[in-house]
Amino acid sequence: MMNIKQTVLICALVFVAAPAGAFDFNFGDIGKTLETITKLKDATTDIDEPQEIELGENIASNLLGAAPLVRNPGLQQYVNQVGLWLALQTERPDLPWHFGVLEDSNINAFATPGGNIFITKGLLQRMNSEAELAGVLAHEIGHVLRKHHLEAIKKSARTSLLADVAVQAADRKGRNPALAKLAGAGTELYARGLDKEDEFEADRMGVVIATRAGYDPYGLPAVLQVLESINPQDSDLALMFKTHPTPSDRLELLDRLMSKRFEGYDTRPNLAVRFKAAKGAVKK
Repeated sequence: MMNIKQTVLICALVFVAAPAGAFDFNFGDIGKTLETITKLKDATTDIDEPQEIELGENIASNLLGAAPLVRNPGLQQYVNQVGLWLALQTERPDLPWHFGVLEDSNINAFATPGGNIFITKGLLQRMNSEAELAGVLAHEIGHVLRKHHLEAIKKSARTSLLADVAVQAADRKGRNPALAKLAGAGTELYARGLDKEDEFEADRMGVVIATRAGYDPYGLPAVLQVLESINPQDSDLALMFKTHPTPSDRLELLDRLMSKRFEGYDTRPNLAVRFKAAKGAVKK
């Protein structure tokens, strides 16, 4: 809230800057001016957790509109069990985490603010073990923990849109229309991708989270090795290569990070048999 001195100063600046004809207004005009200034001030505040969750739900809805979930309840339940166990090892276990496999032959994975995480059927079919699945899901969990997508959306959004989010946040009785607009503006981020440093940070966090959960920490590097072996001209990889650093760059970073530090964990289970049983029913 602005104090009295700040309000008086703003009013004085309005009077000084205005032409002579502008003094023919009523007190309602002053109120509107102060309301606009307050909105712009509030736009610099952070999006709180309930707003983050609602924004993520809106973006997830947009993603599911482009590619629905694979119609295999057993597979979806299995992926959620793995994902929720990983999320419990983090500092945000109480988010409403949801995990799903999209009916999409492209090779990719997505996370939205608030804990919605998806992998495509195309990526799932390239995996060989539960440790690899855990590594990919943990990478996406890292994005949520560090709010990478949320910060990127805030950075690219118009100030006026963020101001509307801040003003409408006071009404908790229904959904926030401004957040739906922000979700629409932010969905395009998934075709553009995050900064490389965000992806590298999520890789580092993914390895640590998977290890905490009891998995072979080399699951994520194994997936990256598979991706590196695929022809870059493969159309199923087009979006992944567009929105992520190259697998070789990511492997090089993880090799430096994991050298000697994770050698004692390489005997942890990768649960290949259980994983293959779960994905076996997925139609190609």
